Amino acid sequence: MKPIKYLLASMVVFSSTAFATSPYLSADPVAAGDAKSVGMEVAKKLTGAGFDVIGTYIPKGIEDSGVIVATDKGMLDAIAKTGRDSIVGAAIRIGFDSKGQVSYMNPEYWYRAYLRKNYAANENAVKALEAHLKATLGAGKAFGGDVDESDLAKYHYMFGMEYFDDDRDLAQHDSFEKAVDAVKANLAKKVAGTSEVYQIVMPEQKIAVFGVAMNDKAKGDGMWVNTISGKANIAALPYEVFVVGNKTEALYGRYRIALSWPSLTMVSFGRIMSTPGDIKSTLEQVAK
Repeated sequence: MKPIKYLLASMVVFSSTAFATSPYLSADPVAAGDAKSVGMEVAKKLTGAGFDVIGTYIPKGIEDSGVIVATDKGMLDAIAKTGRDSIVGAAIRIGFDSKGQVSYMNPEYWYRAYLRKNYAANENAVKALEAHLKATLGAGKAFGGDVDESDLAKYHYMFGMEYFDDDRDLAQHDSFEKAVDAVKANLAKKVAGTSEVYQIVMPEQKIAVFGVAMNDKAKGDGMWVNTISGKANIAALPYEVFVVGNKTEALYGRYRIALSWPSLTMVSFGRIMSTPGDIKSTLEQVAK
């Protein structure tokens, strides 16, 4: 009886962990150098494989690390078909550092969270993107924390904290065009220490997303990412604002940060208690 008991116990453990997934995948390294030159090497790989590189971000205060932002036609087609707040997932983020280490967002993880009930209808596009990234950058180990894949559609960090839909509203305008123009103008003016990393606008669907660099020394990305010692997950950045119809929105920090750093401890989260509110107030100025 003892072997059967042990077998059953191992099956229970396996079943509870077999379908966990992580937010990032490690990639093949490139030559070390300053962050800008490393980023250029990564960008060459992406453009050579047919990706469209639309932005680069080296955060203030984390100058040895950065993010390349790209798009993939198949995924953009899926986003256009799905519409509405799926636009938040239109950009593909690839992290790098001055040592030549490269990582990228795990498509399965992020699109299960962002597409939610629409994930199954778009799974082929997600899997094709994952295969394209692995063929282009390398298929290394997953890292960054583990979340059961079945939990991602309704992800939240813990009881009382926000879900994907919660506390997202930033501003409302008379039209989609005016909402987009407001974001473009405010990022061009660098309001609240921000600047534009990328933009993806789908006028026919009346949806758009903008990557926002937050450069303020006291409240920006460098401050809070360093506070949680989180730069290994650099492919979480940049934060985004998105427009659906005439409304401008952003995922709330207690959801967006937790999704990006799912292994973050409560002690570390406690060190950035003001950050979700700071991010929202910054992005409200971008959206107004």
